[in-house]
Amino acid sequence: MEQQAPITCPSNLILDEFEELTGVPECLGRGYSRAMELLPGVWLNFLDIEYYQDSGMKVSAHEHLIQMTIFSSSFMGCSIYPLFGGSCSYFSGSGLSPAYIERYQGGQRITHINVEIDPDVLESAFLDDHQRKSDTIRQLFKGEEWKASFYPKVTPEMRSLVQQMWNVPYRGAAKRMYLQAKVLELLAIHLDLIAEDTAQNQVSLGLKPKTIERLHQARAILTTQFVNPPSLPELAQQVGLSHRTLQRGFQTLFDTTIVGYLKQRRLDQAEQLLRQGNRSVAEVALLVGYGHLGHFATAFKRRFGITPSQCLAGKRTSLLE
Repeated sequence: MEQQAPITCPSNLILDEFEELTGVPECLGRGYSRAMELLPGVWLNFLDIEYYQDSGMKVSAHEHLIQMTIFSSSFMGCSIYPLFGGSCSYFSGSGLSPAYIERYQGGQRITHINVEIDPDVLESAFLDDHQRKSDTIRQLFKGEEWKASFYPKVTPEMRSLVQQMWNVPYRGAAKRMYLQAKVLELLAIHLDLIAEDTAQNQVSLGLKPKTIERLHQARAILTTQFVNPPSLPELAQQVGLSHRTLQRGFQTLFDTTIVGYLKQRRLDQAEQLLRQGNRSVAEVALLVGYGHLGHFATAFKRRFGITPSQCLAGKRTSLLE
């Protein structure tokens, strides 16, 4: 559909031979996506789209590349991550990604850049043996494990870089080299921010790097199995932590209990299902693991400020306003 969709883009946009432009199906909205391969295994995409109505896209579980996304305008909701946009960027290592649903709000113009990097390319071309052993770098290479995700605050330096990438002053080979340099600079900034946060966590939280890594793994498991999660002893065994370390470390690192996190995930999923409008409140409650409709309604209103029925009818929550 994207290949055949009309393309709505600025009249002065000039493409080079290494760029590809795609549009948006007319039933969904207007705008364009501009994609390019900057280096073998390094891809950059510019997105400028306005959806006509609230839209969602289901993404199944898949192998994930290293990824950076920074929004210049508007926000994107995701069933397993925080709300992206504004001051929140997205940075993810490679590994396995759980299934999720992207959500876009109708009537708002969404612009962002997205970078994807093959982990083998990053490891072989840009890292030496010492760098590969650092705690920060190792989080980018999860192989067959759940990937690690981060949400660095968008700094003025990052915004400036993104603006420069949108407005490249060159053409042809010079343009490609310019964008290559900006992508690597953006990667360096993200790695520095994550290393700083990791160091602060280790000092302020008193957690070892390996413990932090296993706690992130535990949260990834809960994210994908929130309806029927493993028991605490099972989860502790899966990630290689003691029952006590798992409980205390999870609350220290994520500022919530395991039970609290599961409740949050269930309610977030319920909100998305209700927005789709094709299931009753009772059906949604059961799908996300609530056997008592009254308990579900109370918890839902406490989190979103509206009842499940109001959500089903299309009333906005404070999270989307």
